[in-house]
Amino acid sequence: MKRERHCLQYGTHEIHYEIVRRPRKTLEIAVEPDLSVVVVAPEGAPLEAIEARLRKRAAWIIRQRRYFAQFQPRTPERQYISGETHLYLGRQYRLKVVPGEREMVELVRGFIFVHITRRSKTPGKVRKLLEDWYRARAHITFPERIEACLKLFPSPEDFRPKGLIIRQLRQRWGSMSPSGRLILNVRLMQAPIDSIDYVITHELCHIAKPHHGPAFLDLLETVMPDWEKRKLRLERTMA
Repeated sequence: MKRERHCLQYGTHEIHYEIVRRPRKTLEIAVEPDLSVVVVAPEGAPLEAIEARLRKRAAWIIRQRRYFAQFQPRTPERQYISGETHLYLGRQYRLKVVPGEREMVELVRGFIFVHITRRSKTPGKVRKLLEDWYRARAHITFPERIEACLKLFPSPEDFRPKGLIIRQLRQRWGSMSPSGRLILNVRLMQAPIDSIDYVITHELCHIAKPHHGPAFLDLLETVMPDWEKRKLRLERTMA
């Protein structure tokens, strides 16, 4: 996927941003937790139109970047060795890599045990086993949480997604595709349940309100009045 990088001058601020072009009709601006600004734009949208929209949203972009800046610096990259901590559903677990006759991952009293054969005992292999385990748990947990979140809406079936896609996303926690498929970041398995529910509910609201305007916020506030607290906990936990 081709990405374009540009910079917009807004007063004394320089807003560096990235454009991702997709076959869609609307333009979306997102400020990610790493402070980057991403614009998802229609394939034929001219740069002038994109920058005009950015100027209208510049004050909001600056506020969002300041919000995420409070969580910097973020957790350093994991090395996938015994002794370091890893999150699962919002709790810290100590990683313990142990030799075994078959490869598996299990939770045991505050530890994540990764059983691995001596022949393949490398950080890269430990990482793959752990990522596969998170993904397998996500395929169980996410559908359960979707059902729980649907009950928050007065007419649940109107907000039921047409499918669930679990991916390793580079920046976003989730999105709702134009076809109504819910896309969730597998890394959410590290977040607390109430924060997972926030992301899911946020995206379900996009089925009715495919934007982040006042009508979207009104709907989110109605079905999940404490969404801001859940979002803050998500960012603090996953920083």
